[in-house]
Amino acid sequence: MAFRAPMGNRIYGCDDCLAVCPWNKFASVSREAKLRARAELERPRLADLVQLDDTGFRALFAGSPIKRIGLARFLRNVLIAIGNSDDASLVPLVEARLDAEESIVRGAAIWALRRLAPGRAEALSLAYLARESDSSVRAEWSGDI
Repeated sequence: MAFRAPMGNRIYGCDDCLAVCPWNKFASVSREAKLRARAELERPRLADLVQLDDTGFRALFAGSPIKRIGLARFLRNVLIAIGNSDDASLVPLVEARLDAEESIVRGAAIWALRRLAPGRAEALSLAYLARESDSSVRAEWSGDI
């Protein structure tokens, strides 16, 4: 939980590894087409990523190491990036994930909602707490994290 804010807009850790790898100082841009980033993966919009379902996730990240973390952990990371974005226009998309099947997605959605719209999170908390059975998600709603 303490690492959410410092994650900033990072969704997947490859950027950090590439940035600190000492061997990359010798790297040059490849002319090999198969090694170039796919256009749809360059600067993707958080609004598009948070709306992915399993089929869309698998299609977008086919052949990519990102697929290994799975949709739930990917969405958790996207929601953390959204919470760090200061972009209140994303609140409806965050709210849509409050009912996610996976507790890690619900917990991250609560955190993001608290960051972007604390009043809205407070207004929703009692209704969601009443039906939530997962202790970690209940703690997110209670603000105990």
